Amino acid sequence: MTSSMQSTLYTDEATVSPKNEPSDLALRWSGRLSLTRRILAVNIFALALLAGGFFYLDSYRARLVDDRREQAAKQITIMARAIAIAGPEDQDALVRGFAQDGEGRIRLYDPSGKLIADSWKLGPPTYVLRDPATEPWQRHVARFLDKVIDGVVRAETVSKYVEPAVDTTSAWPELVEAVAATAPATRLRYAPDRTPMLSAAAPLPAGAGAAILFTENERDITRIVRAERLRLGIVIAVVASVSILLSLFLARTIVRPLRRLARAAVRVRLGRARDVEVPRLPSRADEIGMLARALADMSHALNSRIDAIEAFAADVTHELKNPLASLRSAVEGLQTVKDPALQAQLLVIVQDDVLRLDRLINDVADASRLDAQLSRAAFEPVDLGSLIESLLKAREARGLDGTVRVAYARPRKGSALVSGDASKLARVIENLLDNAVSFSPATGLVRVDATRDGDHILLTIEDEGPGVPPPMREAIFRRFHSDRPEHDGFGRHSGLGLAIAKTIIDGHNGQIAVHDRSDSRQGARFVVTLPAAEH
Repeated sequence: MTSSMQSTLYTDEATVSPKNEPSDLALRWSGRLSLTRRILAVNIFALALLAGGFFYLDSYRARLVDDRREQAAKQITIMARAIAIAGPEDQDALVRGFAQDGEGRIRLYDPSGKLIADSWKLGPPTYVLRDPATEPWQRHVARFLDKVIDGVVRAETVSKYVEPAVDTTSAWPELVEAVAATAPATRLRYAPDRTPMLSAAAPLPAGAGAAILFTENERDITRIVRAERLRLGIVIAVVASVSILLSLFLARTIVRPLRRLARAAVRVRLGRARDVEVPRLPSRADEIGMLARALADMSHALNSRIDAIEAFAADVTHELKNPLASLRSAVEGLQTVKDPALQAQLLVIVQDDVLRLDRLINDVADASRLDAQLSRAAFEPVDLGSLIESLLKAREARGLDGTVRVAYARPRKGSALVSGDASKLARVIENLLDNAVSFSPATGLVRVDATRDGDHILLTIEDEGPGVPPPMREAIFRRFHSDRPEHDGFGRHSGLGLAIAKTIIDGHNGQIAVHDRSDSRQGARFVVTLPAAEH
């Protein structure tokens, strides 16, 4: 089916259906994709879920920042109490010491808001704010990824860290908040290189508005998050590469044989079945191998069926030509012969040929419909014993057997139970009885028996005729094969009786064969083997 045809089908379905479920729409949409793309899409979707770990890293960073802010609030409270207790002569030493230990910057402000102490003026700076313009391109990429992830997860907007032009209490919102609330306050900002700048402020006990400010560049948080993100990125890249390669390998092992099978099926559909050899893929023990072998067997059966149809058509043509040629000769003779006696003989020939043609056409029609009827037939339990008994009574009532005697030992009821179509099995029995009676002498005896042998039911019909030579025991089941006795008359049989019987038995998963009689007498013994039905 081409893509355009598929599109038409989808459109028609959407038009007919009053309400399309989302799952149905998704299935119809995915049906437009090849198997390779669908396999890749499924695996890449799983990788996308793994890539969600990048967003987990953002929450991990937020927890780290929260922990640091909590620690900074506790530390700034301790620093404020220690500085308040110490005398003015010890404040500078404490400020410098706390700044060196905490790797940050400490500033003290008097009640008027004026800066009275700065650890960076009392000692060396404890951190350096880097200029992004002087950093390598890898850092620019890292900062770009930070911004992308913040935008995707809708992280809280963080202001930039800028040193105030006039360093007073009012220049720091956290200082104003701490003094007003007489409690520690923290604030997070981003340095120029987008690393966290954490500041903590606290009022000095009994300082009447005096306060302390601690600022620190939490560069290690960014370093930890980016390192984890790099490791996760490497894992995802490796897993993605392996997954894509495995997906392509899986798609190749599935799609390539399916394409081969599809091409072969298309060629069979186009009528080139004789030239097509459907690959059986014997090395594959999976479902595709099973499908390939099933298609190959189906193609072989189709070839056999086509050959059988051609042979059947040829046989029918040949069989129809004989009575038609005789009929044409007789009709042409009627136009030229003037003798009433000869004309009467020609009319008899015409009548016989017409009857022969009618019988032949009916038998051909039955034989041609037989396979289709068997494929649609609903098999039911059939008691062969009762079926044979009723058929023999009907034959006796109609006098079909003439002077030939038929002996039948009816088996116990239910002991000869098979699964099948009763009317078709009756047709088999009738054909075999007709054949046995026609070959038996005038006072001959035909024996009929139905017995159980393990898991099978054996139907046996023996006659006292000339028997069937071993070389002919396969040929008698072919269509239009007729080797009748002289007293049976020419053209009374189409040669399809045993062929029809074999077709019906094959359709019932049984077998039919002809042998010599089981005793020393002359005659034929037909044996039909059918699977026994469960009680």
